Amino acid sequence: MESWILWTIVALLLFITELMTTGFAVICLSIGAGAAAIAAACGVSLNMQLLTFAVISVLAIACIRPVLKRTFFKGGEKVITNASAIIGKHGVVCSDVDGDDDTGRVIIDGIDWRAKSEGEKIPKGTRVVVTKIESVVLTIKKL
Repeated sequence: MESWILWTIVALLLFITELMTTGFAVICLSIGAGAAAIAAACGVSLNMQLLTFAVISVLAIACIRPVLKRTFFKGGEKVITNASAIIGKHGVVCSDVDGDDDTGRVIIDGIDWRAKSEGEKIPKGTRVVVTKIESVVLTIKKL
């Protein structure tokens, strides 16, 4: 297989990887791999292909990444994702919650979580709201 095809595959794989991340670093490596693919198609040596990859990737990280970050993260706005997104959600207690220990259980969006309250006992079937998350334990309070 010709080297320009390999570089193109690497560039596409890095681009796909960037779609799953938010830092805009992998896209810069993808750009470098694309430049190396062009260099390989022009018939330059492997050492020059690697140099092209390295130089273009570094330039992309230095020049393109800051522009992308400013464009997509204006004003420091962050999208809340993963476990942090559960704070403020409502759920139902499925196993009694006894004060500050984390032996109780709560269902939030169909997912069963360990739960504790801020000192009060919350019986099964009570509607609650999530106030805090620590690791995999939710702190809840009655609605």
